[in-house]
Amino acid sequence: MKKIIPILFFILSATAVKAQTIIPAQYQEMVKKLVANLPKDAKSTNNQKETKSETLIDFAKSMLGIRYRYATSNPKLGFDCSGFVSYVFSNFGFKVPRSSREFSGAGKETNLENAKVGDVLIFTGSNSSVRRVGHVGIVYSVDADGIKFIHASSGKAKGVTITPLNGHYKTRFMKIVSII
Repeated sequence: MKKIIPILFFILSATAVKAQTIIPAQYQEMVKKLVANLPKDAKSTNNQKETKSETLIDFAKSMLGIRYRYATSNPKLGFDCSGFVSYVFSNFGFKVPRSSREFSGAGKETNLENAKVGDVLIFTGSNSSVRRVGHVGIVYSVDADGIKFIHASSGKAKGVTITPLNGHYKTRFMKIVSII
């Protein structure tokens, strides 16, 4: 009996080692990258909408500095304004328009006094006297200093940037919609 226990232990150990699989290094690296890009876990807050908007903004913020490129919604190539907004929302399962003009009919219209992080701001094009939709951005923060939004700008920033809603953009503002 004393001889059987070590033999049995050896057989079980060998079987357990053989059952383990080793993931090749290239796949381990790929899994690490995928996990790093997953949205943060939502269990830390009771308000699921707040969590969604925070994770949405965290994801959007990860693209700061990506260059502006007209008619593009690919982070490897660049973004135009609506390409950026639609890319961010679609990564969280939202069906949103691809063009800035179509955003005016998306979601639920609200007003600036009730703006929340994650809402979509809709602006005229660069000429504020032509009251036609031409630019969109996502509300980044709302605090005592006012509203800031994240967007792909063809202006000075020439890419994804965060801008206060004042001056030039305030005159261009048309409406705000809530998607989340």
